[in-house]
Amino acid sequence: MPDDAAFRSAPSILEEGRTCWRIATADRLSIIVDAADFFHAAKEAMLAAEHSIFLIGWDFDARIELEPEGPTLEGPNEIGKFLNWISRRRRGLDVRILKWDLGVLNSLGRGETPFFMLNWMFGGRVKLKLDGAHPPLAAHHMKLLVIDETLAFCGGIDMTVGRWDTREHEENRAGRHTPRGAPLGPWHDATSCLTGPAAKALSELARMRWERATGETIEVLAGEKDIWPQRLPVDFTQVDVGIARTAPEYEDRRQICEIEAATLAIVATVRRTLYIESQYFASRKIAEAIAARLAEPDGPQILVVNPDTADGWLEAKAMDSARIRMMHLLDKADRHGRFRIVYPANEAGSPIYVHAKIMIADDRILKLGSANLNNRSLGYDTECDIVMEREEEDDEMASEILLKRDGLLAEHLGCSLEAVRAVLSETGGSLFAVLDRLDPQGRRMVPMPMRALTPDEEMLAESDIADPERPVSWKQRIASLFRRA
Repeated sequence: MPDDAAFRSAPSILEEGRTCWRIATADRLSIIVDAADFFHAAKEAMLAAEHSIFLIGWDFDARIELEPEGPTLEGPNEIGKFLNWISRRRRGLDVRILKWDLGVLNSLGRGETPFFMLNWMFGGRVKLKLDGAHPPLAAHHMKLLVIDETLAFCGGIDMTVGRWDTREHEENRAGRHTPRGAPLGPWHDATSCLTGPAAKALSELARMRWERATGETIEVLAGEKDIWPQRLPVDFTQVDVGIARTAPEYEDRRQICEIEAATLAIVATVRRTLYIESQYFASRKIAEAIAARLAEPDGPQILVVNPDTADGWLEAKAMDSARIRMMHLLDKADRHGRFRIVYPANEAGSPIYVHAKIMIADDRILKLGSANLNNRSLGYDTECDIVMEREEEDDEMASEILLKRDGLLAEHLGCSLEAVRAVLSETGGSLFAVLDRLDPQGRRMVPMPMRALTPDEEMLAESDIADPERPVSWKQRIASLFRRA
């Protein structure tokens, strides 16, 4: 049920120029959990495109199948062949891909054929550009797909290897494999789909990115046809959306930290429960803000859902070490027992990799996008999040926000939504009671183990080498290795 007391006591957080770039209305908006539904909805929408398809990502792999367990939609199943096919089919269709330039190393390292990239970069109907407009070793991390300037997807899912999965996250799921057929582990992710002025604002942001990367101004190619995916239910209508960004200082661009400001505002104003999903938990600034709330005698419950370990050797060394340090910081502050950090596992006990970036505060605020809770996402890489805030007396929106949170809990615990809501009702809304009472033998949420850091982990944790906060010189980065908290 809507938490009216929590709403009345909390100020609005959305402010253009501080916590967001733009506030615009989404005529329709849906939250899409896990990439099986996203890939299907994206293909259906692209099939209806008449003017433009604009894909911006951290990574992109032309070989992945949009429906790996068997196609149900027209056209080739592999994304690269599909984009070539649809661009030939509709001669006036403008298809563009903007990919982080250093992400090409990922493509070559995993054996991706350069055919599509070379063809698209040098004269193909599909236009591919590599975006190098960033400080050294910074990443372009936002994930946008804009179609006909009327429909946009914004979230945390790249169209690349390893993202496809369903909400069941079963062991050995047939569709979860590499382009060469090797099995992949379970993967949890999220994005959004929206229309109206908010979609047009995201389209403007995409065109700004293209122009900064290439120097080329893109003509606005807007459609009028309704291309909302038929199988995708609408969660919210006529809702104001804050579009928040991160972008590092670069050339003539000033530092942009709207996502950091929005995140801190959410932590500061939450009243009862804060539910967080993030690939990393490594930002000291955010951890200290949470610690301040945990020290309050009547502060909120805060539940963080992470993967058990980061993906990749360097990420695991740096991000896991930083997470342990943040956990020690919060353990000292959590004198009232209101903080937990967990990872999900499937029925076979395999950890589910959490790549989603979601914050849900009470029944008031839902933030979703590409930004993690680490320094890079809050100041060094380019990111894009959307933020929805409940308007006064909007009980329908409040109920939908809670439905999304409770649905995520049910997914991770392998139980019904009704079971989650029964515990919440019985315990006055305790997230921890849901974890404690609904502890099944199948899917579950496992407490994150805490341990002492080794000397090399101490040196790497929170250093600017792997997780810089802002653009700095190499001398400053090396010096950060010897910084002590």
